[in-house]
Amino acid sequence: MSRKEKNCGLASLVALVFIYLNSCSSLAVDRRLYAYLSDRSKFFLLPPAAIEKSVDMAQRISASYNGQIFYFNSWVLADENGIDMSLFNELGAAMGELFYREGVVSLSSAVLPQSLKPEYIVADFQLCFYDPDLIGRALKDCGLVLETQNNHRRVYKGKSLIIEIEKTSGAVKLANHLRGYSYTLEGEFL
Repeated sequence: MSRKEKNCGLASLVALVFIYLNSCSSLAVDRRLYAYLSDRSKFFLLPPAAIEKSVDMAQRISASYNGQIFYFNSWVLADENGIDMSLFNELGAAMGELFYREGVVSLSSAVLPQSLKPEYIVADFQLCFYDPDLIGRALKDCGLVLETQNNHRRVYKGKSLIIEIEKTSGAVKLANHLRGYSYTLEGEFL
């Protein structure tokens, strides 16, 4: 191969690498945190400042999934800065901690399954406790509809009810009809 052919090949290779890198850098990568509320509805988590009212309390949680019922306790501190949630069993032993700040979420637990994504816990929390107008807009952006009536919130995909939330002075009940789980949070809410 002559020197001229080598230079031509090298120039072509450099041009291809430049085109490739330039096209990759123009692709926007969305790094916002999200949870799928239905198979195709990507709900982007709202910033902590969207909370309706600050929460700083102990909660008793009863959860149902796949025919099994689980009981545990939590201490929740949620305000315009983020969500901090500590989970305990009935004897007071630590089960895990959830941390959420805008753009950052983590769940550390030796007990909960590693497949449990903390974004889904935060999404459920936001559906219950964040400003309904902001939740409604975020749900609309992902093809869902929020219906609010008194202390009830319902999330629809078309005409199908997928999530239902009821708030009373002593409890918040969430039922995810699509995913087949529900839980009740007991505390002082209203």
